[in-house]
Amino acid sequence: MSFEATKREWSELYTFFRLLSNGFIYSGTPQVKINEDERLQIAMIQREEHDGTRKYIIEGEEVHVLGEAVDKTFPRNRFGSVADAILAGIKSSSDDQVLSPEGVEEFLDEVSIFDLESRTQDRTDFYVAFYHPEAPLVGFNVRSRMSAMNPLLDGGRAANLKFEQTGIKFANPMVNKVNAMDTPNEVADRMMMIERLGGILKYTDVADKVFRCNLHMIDLHFPRVLAEMVRIMHLDGITKISELTERIKEINPLKIKDELITKHGFYEFKMKQFLLTLALGMRPAKIYTGEDSAVSGILLVDGSGEVLCYQKSSKKVFEDFLYLNTRLEKGSTEKDKYGFMEKENGVNYFKLNLKIGLTKR
Repeated sequence: MSFEATKREWSELYTFFRLLSNGFIYSGTPQVKINEDERLQIAMIQREEHDGTRKYIIEGEEVHVLGEAVDKTFPRNRFGSVADAILAGIKSSSDDQVLSPEGVEEFLDEVSIFDLESRTQDRTDFYVAFYHPEAPLVGFNVRSRMSAMNPLLDGGRAANLKFEQTGIKFANPMVNKVNAMDTPNEVADRMMMIERLGGILKYTDVADKVFRCNLHMIDLHFPRVLAEMVRIMHLDGITKISELTERIKEINPLKIKDELITKHGFYEFKMKQFLLTLALGMRPAKIYTGEDSAVSGILLVDGSGEVLCYQKSSKKVFEDFLYLNTRLEKGSTEKDKYGFMEKENGVNYFKLNLKIGLTKR
């Protein structure tokens, strides 16, 4: 009997099977192309299954599956055939829910895989050992351009940035009028209405004290840079991080010297540092100390099904990839509680939400 799963779930399984079938993976370039000079040999993949940790060891043309309750060997080309079928299923479906392709469910039963997405506590999807099964394990997240992608930063209310409303004092009826605006671009329209009425929105703080401290680990003034970026995104419609950073260089919200901006690349440097920190595990509501997490890289599935590897051991490439292929996104105003005026201790504030995801192309 066939079953349905999301494209994201199928993409993780596709990536897992494709790596076992190929026995190698190419590093990606910042422009999301294959770097043919960096082909990494895969010796073993470790994945969390329903019955505990399992190792999938590549032995010549076979995969040796080893776990608590399993010790079997399968031809590698069978993983390849199933990966091909999954890829065809994802590509042929216009819906996010995809019916299991023919033959896939039988193979999953044979290899005793019941969770399409690995269930881990450390935010990795699986670990890879390169070149030798006993080599140090590298923890990866899978991201697929063929499906909806989890954001790099999706902190909900913890990722809100506060702007104090100054200029003139708004009476409660006027505040209610601003908040009642209901348009497709309600956040930007409310901000512009506040300005038309003589109000000024001035960045003041990060709403969550843990996230504030996490951002201060990048730079004590970094929240102000992010606040300006989010404001530009809403008012000007620019979403790509690289383009927003160029605007920030022109605006120079930190009022630093031109030499630091142009010769040292201050704003680019700080943004790349932040993006890499997010990719490797920083979260808004969890204290960040600068220590490495279990996540060491991203396996990106492009629109054609090619899987590319980005990891912290190639730091510059990873940073440049993130810088060129991330964007600001808009979360739900209702769920994340931003985009309207609210009063705290007699002062009106307006919050904007910081959400960052990978671009689809």
